Amino acid sequence: MLTELRERLVPLAQRRTLDELTTDLDLRAGDRTSRYSAFWIMLVLSSVIAAAGVISDSTATVIGAMIIAPLSTPIMGMALGLVKRSKIGAGWFVLGGMGAVVAIGMVFSLVVPSSFELLANSQIAGRTSPGLADLVAAIATGLAGAIALARRDVAAVLPGVAIAISLVPPLVVVGVCLGDGAPWLALGALVLFLSNMLSLVLAGTFVFATLGYTAPPEPARSRRRAVLALSALGVVVAAVLILSTAATYVISRWEGQVKEVAAEWLAGTPDAAVIGVQLQARTFFVAVRAPSEPPPVDDLLTRLHGVVPDGLPVVVQTTQGRQIAAGRVGG
Repeated sequence: MLTELRERLVPLAQRRTLDELTTDLDLRAGDRTSRYSAFWIMLVLSSVIAAAGVISDSTATVIGAMIIAPLSTPIMGMALGLVKRSKIGAGWFVLGGMGAVVAIGMVFSLVVPSSFELLANSQIAGRTSPGLADLVAAIATGLAGAIALARRDVAAVLPGVAIAISLVPPLVVVGVCLGDGAPWLALGALVLFLSNMLSLVLAGTFVFATLGYTAPPEPARSRRRAVLALSALGVVVAAVLILSTAATYVISRWEGQVKEVAAEWLAGTPDAAVIGVQLQARTFFVAVRAPSEPPPVDDLLTRLHGVVPDGLPVVVQTTQGRQIAAGRVGG
């Protein structure tokens, strides 16, 4: 059965040898000086491109950074090292790379004006609240990447894998959010990176082990430590993603309830309507279209009492560009 699974994943005629895979994923193999310089130069450049794309909210620029980012190489090298039961130093490249990318993001945060709303930037907002769907996508992407590395005939899909598995952009967002004084947003982006990294390692370990890229067994204690470390990290990341998914659901439900209440609040105003409701930085922003002055905001706060938790601020934004601070629910 295992032989059949191997043939389905990677036919023997297209399967790369362990030496070939090691040459690609072990940065210490071959000419170390050249490989080290290539890794760090491309990592720094991809980080700068990603940071520029995040700050300018440019999806195309961020995608370009994903394609040239080399961080997936040592991460998949960690998977190969686990299967081979040998230390190839990949973890140090990952840790060093993480620190470098976060630092570049913090430097770029210096150009962000103090009035800049981080969550108004789609590149940041989309990477600070990961959920279980992100984990599922990352695992599938990791499987695709590991199979592509092991096969000679599908190497062309690797740029697509690089785009699908977001590694450098979340770390840049971590740096930007830390530099802008938003540690909770930074934590969300870090969780996204860790879930993507863990998915790559687990998927790569599964594929490489199934294909037989193994080495003579080492002491059982070392194997158990590696398995326990990965399992613990997986449990922590999965728990955080479950909580994040639940929080996203609750917030979406609150936003829907606030929109319904706000619509009732505007019902007596001709041609008035609720455009949208968003919870940002623990504040409800209610965007309304009203040709005349909206009803008293105190009435809106009264209607919201008991609908959403007390203490949350409410700001009404009109199409005329006004922002009316209504106060706090239940305050």
